[in-house]
Amino acid sequence: MDAQPAPAAKPAPTGPRAARKRQAIVRAARDLFLREGFGVGMDAIAAEAGVSKVTVYNHFGSKEALFTAVVAGGLDEPLSDSGNGGSGRNGGQGSSSGVPDLARLVDADGPDALKAALTDAGRAWGLALRADTEGRALRTLVATEVHRFPELGRAWRAHGPAGHHPAVTNALRALADRGLLDIPDLEVAVLQLYSLLVFPQMVFEQHGTELGEELGERLVVDGVEMFLRRYAPTP
Repeated sequence: MDAQPAPAAKPAPTGPRAARKRQAIVRAARDLFLREGFGVGMDAIAAEAGVSKVTVYNHFGSKEALFTAVVAGGLDEPLSDSGNGGSGRNGGQGSSSGVPDLARLVDADGPDALKAALTDAGRAWGLALRADTEGRALRTLVATEVHRFPELGRAWRAHGPAGHHPAVTNALRALADRGLLDIPDLEVAVLQLYSLLVFPQMVFEQHGTELGEELGERLVVDGVEMFLRRYAPTP
């Protein structure tokens, strides 16, 4: 089943060439997991990526770790500023690539700017999630495969919210460091932010429907208000 880690695990390779290989492996694994499920062999993934099976194991150690990297990356793409360097603009609705501009969020110069940036980020997340058909397929794949392969659930839980969504975690940490937010438990804060701004969209999606723009806008505006009240700095 190719579920066991390779022996004599080593530190993952580094450098530009290794990064390109890692990206090719993740892309190949994502395509094959979506087509064939978690049961696909590591040999097939290596062949699809144009690398050896040893190279795949050197980068990820096990198929569970590779699957977790694929799913975490796929879920995080609509929820981070990866790929645009945080420099995009789209009329205040996030970046030109359709994902939130977290650099604007981190650089907010006061409570009003923070509220506006977080509201725009929530809107951009909703737009990106609605447009992300591959992400929906990945979420369905996780829900399907975790029952057949319980080790996936264990690997997923061990990864933790901060590992799943490092861009958002780092943004909240930076805001707390600057004194714009008071966050005693960063892991809980990330989950609460997603519960207010992201998860409703996913719940409706799992039931085969959409949130709708008007209700989605109300949830974003009220969700931002609730989050900022909860984590407002103590005078």
